Amino acid sequence: MRGTTRRQETGLSATRRKAPPAPRATAAPAASTPAPDDKAAAVLAGARTAFLAHGFSAATTDMIQSASGVSKATVYARYPTKEALFTAVVEAECARLLGAVRATRIRSRKLHDVLEALALSYLGLVLSADVLALFRAVVGEAPRFPALARQFYLVGPHGFNLIVECHLEEAAIRGEVDFSSVGLEMAAIHFVNLVRGEAQMQCLTHPGSVPSEAQRDHWAAAAVTTFMRAFGKR
Repeated sequence: MRGTTRRQETGLSATRRKAPPAPRATAAPAASTPAPDDKAAAVLAGARTAFLAHGFSAATTDMIQSASGVSKATVYARYPTKEALFTAVVEAECARLLGAVRATRIRSRKLHDVLEALALSYLGLVLSADVLALFRAVVGEAPRFPALARQFYLVGPHGFNLIVECHLEEAAIRGEVDFSSVGLEMAAIHFVNLVRGEAQMQCLTHPGSVPSEAQRDHWAAAAVTTFMRAFGKR
């Protein structure tokens, strides 16, 4: 009995050893269609193109679908309404623009140089065709989307105010400037308005004109000179 049992166990072990190996898993073929996140990004990019070219009201779902390169069902699956798409485009653009300003390279701590670098970076963005189109679209639809218009201000223009304010505060601590007459926050607002005011107004009211680099340099230098004469310590 014991011998038989041992032979049976030995035979079982041999059977186990001789069992064919499990088939190896093969890699799935590469997907030929974009992943869901890629499709959402494509829809957002297509909506951006349509809204900046035509504004919110004139842009249609067909335009967005065509610019996205996806089906209309995919557009609605990612963003159920045109309003939701418009909100997403504005939020993404504001974040992108503010990130670009924050990435401005400033090689000097001297306030005059800091403000000049920030002014040139800001003008390069707000006077670009895309940002001017975004500004027109948001302002034009502000009565319909008041919360979105407010968010656009807080993330975009006001966000730049805060960046300038931080640099002004450091300069005030170093004794380069005195803002006691208006306060730090208002001083930052004054500077940004000096940079943006005339330049943006000209570009908004002359859609076909593109300011040259020399013109942007002139606007930036004039804003910095005026500001430093008003608040700089001699």
